[in-house]
Amino acid sequence: MTATGAKILVIDDEAQIRKLLRVTLNAHGFDVTEAATGQEGLLQATMVRPDLIVLDLGLPDMTGMDVLQHIREWSQVPIIILTAQDQEQDKVAALDQGADDYVTKPFGMGEFMARMRVALRHIAKTQDEPVLKLGDLVIDLSQRVVELHGEKLKLTPTEYDLLKVLALNNGRVMTHRQLLKQVWGGSQYESDSQYLRVYVGHLRKKIEEDSTRPRYILTEPGIGYRFAWQE
Repeated sequence: MTATGAKILVIDDEAQIRKLLRVTLNAHGFDVTEAATGQEGLLQATMVRPDLIVLDLGLPDMTGMDVLQHIREWSQVPIIILTAQDQEQDKVAALDQGADDYVTKPFGMGEFMARMRVALRHIAKTQDEPVLKLGDLVIDLSQRVVELHGEKLKLTPTEYDLLKVLALNNGRVMTHRQLLKQVWGGSQYESDSQYLRVYVGHLRKKIEEDSTRPRYILTEPGIGYRFAWQE
């Protein structure tokens, strides 16, 4: 997915924000559709079938969380949340409901564009891709083999599953709960982030050149982790 021609739906009731995004995104080759309410946004999402949605949490007719939940019932389109306040619980809730990323208002367009590019790259890589090449790290999904600098790594099944989930969601913030549910499965683990700290620590020692200054698996304090490979 390249920037040129990609369809972006902006759902935000602030006219100034919509104008800022429209002018900037149009200048970078994006095709922008706007909606000022949640209901209008849901309608546009079904009609336009955008490549990415920018969604404000504070809408006049319904909450952004409700819009997010409705869209996730039928679509996995990348969704970047806009939040007026830097409330950690709002971010965690949005990510748990399936948002791909979040940006706090006011925001810089440079950072915002970078987050959009990551989200678009995420969908550009098909989930059927048998081999993930992430710099010096190579993950063969069909063989469950991981290589670093051409040498096979010895990973436990749990370490492999955790690395796989993080890598397949490259660039996306994964909450503690999401990771615990996807890797361990049982709901009894969903609130026990200690499991993650232990296994992320193990992974970092095996794949990072310096586990204290990771470049692959980054910590999002109080929220979760993000695989951060950029080509």
